[in-house]
Amino acid sequence: MNYRVANVRTRRGRRPLFARMVGWLIVPLYITGLSASHLIERRAGVSDVHLVEDIVLWIGFGAFAVVGALLVAKRPTNLIGWIMAAVALMVAIFPLAGAYAAYVMATRGQPDALVVLGAWTQNWYWYLLLSLVLVYLPLLFPDGRLLSRRWLAVAVVAGIGTLGTVVLGALADTLLVEGVGRIENPIGVEGLAYVEDLPIFRVLNVLLGVGIVGAVASVVVRFRRSQGIERQQMKWFVYAVALLLAVPLEGYVPEFVENGLSGLTLIALPAAIGIAVLRYRLYDIDLVINRTLVYGSLTVLLGTIYLGGVVSLQYAFRTLTGGESQLAVVASTLAIAALFNPLRRRIQAFIDRRFFRSKYDAAKVLQDFSMKLRDEVDLDSLSGDLVEMVRETVQPTHVSLWLRPPDEIETFKSLEQDR
Repeated sequence: MNYRVANVRTRRGRRPLFARMVGWLIVPLYITGLSASHLIERRAGVSDVHLVEDIVLWIGFGAFAVVGALLVAKRPTNLIGWIMAAVALMVAIFPLAGAYAAYVMATRGQPDALVVLGAWTQNWYWYLLLSLVLVYLPLLFPDGRLLSRRWLAVAVVAGIGTLGTVVLGALADTLLVEGVGRIENPIGVEGLAYVEDLPIFRVLNVLLGVGIVGAVASVVVRFRRSQGIERQQMKWFVYAVALLLAVPLEGYVPEFVENGLSGLTLIALPAAIGIAVLRYRLYDIDLVINRTLVYGSLTVLLGTIYLGGVVSLQYAFRTLTGGESQLAVVASTLAIAALFNPLRRRIQAFIDRRFFRSKYDAAKVLQDFSMKLRDEVDLDSLSGDLVEMVRETVQPTHVSLWLRPPDEIETFKSLEQDR
């Protein structure tokens, strides 16, 4: 019996050590994979026309690698960290396989088994990556477990759709090598060039879609049932997802702005997950949401006022003088500077009143108490008002106020004077 207990304890002690070792390797493997992929593509002469977008993705998924490594090392029993690490390593390793396939075809012109494998993984690994990010990550967040056994069906359906799609991609008679062209697949089905046109491919995509919808429903149900720490964790996750959904559509903003916002929002998801799971500054989420609502609304409003001011003043100058003037830009800028603080205060009050009612009520109570404090001279009445104010703002289970007796106060004053 003692031997079995000691053996179990030894195995449990080895697991954190193994997890820490894996955690230390994730980020170096991610950087090495991306660097090797880029170098091999350059040797193969494959031009990268989407370099900026790729850099944004590398930085964004680099956040997945960093946070995944931390969670694997510190929370090895939580599957969230392992999923994030797997996503980051997919982004680093599978394109490396595609780069190898491009290099071999550019230098030798004859595919081998590794080239076929690299082309297959390069073309189809995105389905596995999307399944992990859009299905299993929200389905298991924040503790790495399903909400209940009933949600196992969602995981199974999504898994069938994902694995079926990836396996079906291996049956195509030709595979695409980026920058080179299509190569023959020795294990492919003859005449099956585009598996996307098959009815079964659409069915598998529907299964994956059902898994995504089920994962979203799981987040909603878990959020509604959550309390305490779990509620704060879910707030962080929902906040990051909301930022991803708020990315401007292509064409509405300059390309560099769009790339920057895409990178920031892609980093926001792993950062929020890391804060939620590690519980670091967990209760700051209410302040973050408040500031986002205030300054997001303020930015949109000031931008609208600025553009409207410039357009209207330029139209007025063209009507009066027949030409444009820089005075419109100067006047609009000064108007924005003058309106910034008043608008911020009004928007802050509106947000607090509509979405953070308890904070707004507490601020009003403190303001009323400070006004009453100026005119109140009765100590007993003031004590009662103070206790009532604490009860309304902090809402404790018990409130009591202790005051020094008058004789102790006089003694304390005399001692201070002697010093």
